[in-house]
Amino acid sequence: MFPMGGMNPRQMKKLMRQMGIRMEELEGVKEVIIRLENKEIVIKEPVVTVITAQGEKSYQIIGPEEVKPIISISEDDIKLVMEQAGVDYETAKKALEEAEGDLAEAILKLTEG
Repeated sequence: MFPMGGMNPRQMKKLMRQMGIRMEELEGVKEVIIRLENKEIVIKEPVVTVITAQGEKSYQIIGPEEVKPIISISEDDIKLVMEQAGVDYETAKKALEEAEGDLAEAILKLTEG
């Protein structure tokens, strides 16, 4: 099946060039991160195509996405977890990140076992 009324991909590319539209796939892209107010969308090993038309660039990104919440962890929270669980700074910070900032969950995780 041909796109756009029976036009094959080669004809489509030629028509796009005639209209001043260029498409180029970026090589070696490892990941794309889109940062929103309260989360990040991470796309690993994406296919990224740059489309240039009338001097403006657009980016088409294709690939599986993973949504991660953006977590704000304060120094006070890290210190509290350190004190309550008896762990060092890095361990407390990692536990808070894994618990998505939930103090009780981080402390429980570190004191279980």
